[in-house]
Amino acid sequence: MKNGGHVDLKAIAYEAMGRYGFESEFPRAVFREVEALGEDRVLSENASGVRDLRSLLWSSIDNPESLDLDQIEYCERGVGGEILVKVAIADVDAFVPLDSECDGHAAHNGSSVYTGVLIFPMLPERLSTDLSSLKAGEDRLAVVIEYAVLPDGDVRHGDIYRTLVRNKAKLNYEGVGDWLEGLGGIPPAVAETAGLEAQVRLQDEVSVRLRAYRLRQGTLELDTIEAKPLIKDNEVHSIVVERKNKARQLIENFMVAANETMVKFLEAAGVPVIQRVVRTPRNWSGIVEVARQHGSVLPVEPDSKALSEFLNKQKEADLLRFPDLSLTVVKLLGAGEYMVLEPGKAPEGHFCLAIMDYTHSTAPNRRYVDVIIQRLLKAVLSKKPCPYTVKELADQSLWLSEREKEAKKVERFMRKAAAAVMLTPQVGRTFDAIVTGASEKGTYVRLLAPPAEGRVVRGERGMKVGDKVRVRLVNLDPHKGFIDFERG
Repeated sequence: MKNGGHVDLKAIAYEAMGRYGFESEFPRAVFREVEALGEDRVLSENASGVRDLRSLLWSSIDNPESLDLDQIEYCERGVGGEILVKVAIADVDAFVPLDSECDGHAAHNGSSVYTGVLIFPMLPERLSTDLSSLKAGEDRLAVVIEYAVLPDGDVRHGDIYRTLVRNKAKLNYEGVGDWLEGLGGIPPAVAETAGLEAQVRLQDEVSVRLRAYRLRQGTLELDTIEAKPLIKDNEVHSIVVERKNKARQLIENFMVAANETMVKFLEAAGVPVIQRVVRTPRNWSGIVEVARQHGSVLPVEPDSKALSEFLNKQKEADLLRFPDLSLTVVKLLGAGEYMVLEPGKAPEGHFCLAIMDYTHSTAPNRRYVDVIIQRLLKAVLSKKPCPYTVKELADQSLWLSEREKEAKKVERFMRKAAAAVMLTPQVGRTFDAIVTGASEKGTYVRLLAPPAEGRVVRGERGMKVGDKVRVRLVNLDPHKGFIDFERG
């Protein structure tokens, strides 16, 4: 669909970044600092104590357009049915020293921001898509996290150390996912790389084990819709929703185990660590009420296993409405946050993952907290003092939790702006929709196609969450992210 090119979505994205407190441009001092970096010099300065694992059959799985590759994976069979896993994480700290100009900018923004129209990277592209990216065919510094996956899916946490690696193949979620699910042929990069087919299938075997174990423990498999605009020639042609598949599950399962291993390693070393936390929900009674409305009974006290079973049952019974149920539950659970875990203290835990020890350490090109974790780790490995005080880590936790919330606001606003641009020629048209919210604050719907969301401004009386309705598009404003409907 054409939008006539009369709305500058890139300008709207820059405006949104500023409105929510982000620096949308890198200061010149950052560019000067990064341009002065010499790849060979950085490699030589970091050669001491670095293992050479370039010969292993490493590969990455990410979005097709992604160049800021943070992790690569490798597996091999062990004894007693164990499968040994190595996850290599880009050594961003080697290129971004603490208190450098680049570090200051990254600390302020907190993460890369993905608007669907533009990417506002946390680090300059010379770093994130080149020097510190684990891109195929290049020797790269990395940190390897090892763990073993037992036949029942439980994890035996292993060693962590610095390495030199080489990614043998850059794969993408859709190609690998379709192949593993029997919906498509073998990806060319897999077919052309000796041994890679067996390697990826072994990784999938690991993922199946990990997922089954996590579900038994009570991890929550929520499925909210996060549509993104498909833009060609500066025009919004469609809005697409990424389908969860076996490739995405593979990476998610590998990273959860790697992040848990990282916390265990740092805890054993006796250093403070920033944990990723989802607290036991204070509004559990609201979740119990949602379950009651769907004909299910949950315990009076918070119970992730019981909630997981309820969600899985509802997904099977009503796949169409499950994303909206997931969103309701997410809001009642409360947002994830960062907080400091001091040595010897009890962890807060991650209710959604049903684990006590968790952090973010596997995406240092895209998230600043991961860079902090990397510095804590490298201090342990080099037997140097902790580079941060507990207070500094606490301050960073608060700041980065807030930055994450604001980044999500930018991304959510831009999804609405892009949808408004695409729907501009269709004012007056009637659509099928699902009611996603109905309260004093307003009534909201999600169109079935395209998956755009907006507010019902007329005729909303009597609408209930989950109702399938017909609505007419009556007004929109891309600059404000407004899409208004009336009952059709």
